[in-house]
Amino acid sequence: MTTAITYIGGPTALLEYAGLRILIDPTFDAPRTYPSPGTPLVKTAGPALPISAIEPNDLVLLSHHAHEDNLDDAGRELALRVPVTLSTPQAEAELGAPVVGLKPWQQRKVGAVTVTGLPGHHGPRAVRPLIGPVVGFLLEAPGEPTVYVSGDNSSLGAVKQIAERYAPVPIAILFAGAARVPVIPSPLTMTGEKAAKAAGVLGASKVVGVHVEDWEHFSEGRAELEAAFAGSGLLVATPRGERVPL
Repeated sequence: MTTAITYIGGPTALLEYAGLRILIDPTFDAPRTYPSPGTPLVKTAGPALPISAIEPNDLVLLSHHAHEDNLDDAGRELALRVPVTLSTPQAEAELGAPVVGLKPWQQRKVGAVTVTGLPGHHGPRAVRPLIGPVVGFLLEAPGEPTVYVSGDNSSLGAVKQIAERYAPVPIAILFAGAARVPVIPSPLTMTGEKAAKAAGVLGASKVVGVHVEDWEHFSEGRAELEAAFAGSGLLVATPRGERVPL
């Protein structure tokens, strides 16, 4: 079976893997502003494809549910009608079925795919209680390349823990964009430079970069990510809405 990725926008992509159609962090709302007690989140572009173009889906991988740039209103409706959505234990408690929470290193079998929940840290240690938990994912299946989905992890230390157990990981789907909000001085997701280091730690041979556009609080864009990987040959070109074999 061919592993393939379709980049949809923001953090959202459709991964075809071991016979499953796996949607990552569904965000399908039109551009809008989401009020919040802290900094409003402003979405600047809609998805490259509508939900009707990417259904049916077998599985959703959801980094976390608390922020609209990972799960917006339309994405939430979609995530709650697929057979399984894997996310954090907090997402399971608050959203209910079909959401299943995974703690770090906990596994769940979906079809032929074994999904392992992975450690992740959404920003510097001091603000983690405010920002909330995130989870990454490792996908394994007989005869298929192992895939890492970082989610909103910003920690190279967490990537090193993952590499100690699983490296080399041939395919890495990395959330970058260096997300920032005014009240927190440090980026809440990987910079392009950190994403390139993470790829090296994992021993990845192909990298898909997401979470770098369509939201005002992403302080780095696609250009910064491409510059960080320049000359490496690792970063896969993923035109919006186009299916790309991996």
